[in-house]
Formats: sequence, C-alpha cells, structure tokens
Amino acid sequence: MDNFVELDRITHSYIEDMLAILLGTLMVSFGIIMLKQAGALTGSTAGIAFLISYLSPLSFGSIFFLVNLPFYWLAVYRIGWEFTLKTFCSVGLVSLFTHAHSLFIHFSTLNPIYATLFGNVIMGMGFILLFRHKASLGGINILALWLQDHMGLRAGKLQMVVDTCVVLASLFVVSVPMLIVSVVGAVLLNLIVTMYHRPGRYII
Repeated sequence: MDNFVELDRITHSYIEDMLAILLGTLMVSFGIIMLKQAGALTGSTAGIAFLISYLSPLSFGSIFFLVNLPFYWLAVYRIGWEFTLKTFCSVGLVSLFTHAHSLFIHFSTLNPIYATLFGNVIMGMGFILLFRHKASLGGINILALWLQDHMGLRAGKLQMVVDTCVVLASLFVVSVPMLIVSVVGAVLLNLIVTMYHRPGRYII
C-alpha cells in the first residue's frame, strides 16, 4: 500500500497549467484553420462564430471572442474565478492563434473530408488538455462542465447534442455533403471528449 500515490493530493503547477493551455489552444486553433479552409463547420460557440464569419466580413477570431462574453457570468458564479480566468485566456489565445496560423499556413491542396475529420480529432485532443487543467473554450463548454460536475451529465454527451443542432442549423451556408461531414466531425470530436474526460477518472 505504501507504493500507491494519493491522487487527491496531486495538483498541477502554474507552469503546467500555462503550458497545457498554450498547447491546447494551439491544437484547437489549428483544427479550426483546417475546418475553415475546408469550408466545414463545427458546433458550440465555435460553430456560431463560423456561421457569422461566413456571412459577414468579420474574422472568426474576433467573433469567437465576442460570442463567448455572455458565458463568463456563469463561469464566475457557478464554477469560480480560477476556471473563468483560464477560460478567458484560452478563448483569447484561440482567437489570436487562428489569426496567426492564417499568416503562416495556407493549404494549396486540401481534401475537405480528411481536413474536417482530422481537424476535429486535433480539436478534441486540445479540449482534453484544457479540461484536465480546469479550463475550457467558453460557451457550451462552460455549461457542459458545470452540469457534469453538479448533475453527473457527461460533458461530451451534452456537447454532442448541442453541436449537432448547431451544425444542422448551418444547412443554408454549406452544401449537404459538407454538412454531413461536419456532423460526423462534430460527433467524432465529442466522442473523444466523452471517452477521455470522465468524472472521477482524472483527479487533479
């Protein structure tokens, strides 16, 4: 018994949190760039930002940052300041990195199906990094994590339902084949979150 580590006493250091947020937002923003250039969509507040960016001259990054602002109230009063500050930084970094990636990366040849599916995989792993360090990308993420902590509802399952609805609402923006691929990508992303972010599995 002496060889067992008491997991409930293990905490992440501030440096570990900062690196995780940096790497997680880099992964998510790179996935967003792949989806954007493929003409695909995703769910949650990112999906709403995609829709507005397709229909307006505003950039995805600026829209994504603004769309998330109303959800910080829930984050502060229901989850806490630490989570809210980490989430605010994460949203800001994704907004910044999506702009920065576009300055250095442009795919001359990109299979839209591959880009959509692989982009969602990258985003899913980025979400896991953020969630495990008590951060999120705002919006539905905040609501989903709060419901998971207080009601036992898996974050991935709620996000899957919401994300699929957001993507389906985008029928007037993209073609039916890309809509189908976008839905599959959203389901894939949330399956990753459901599988690897379970209550009680990761005690930090």
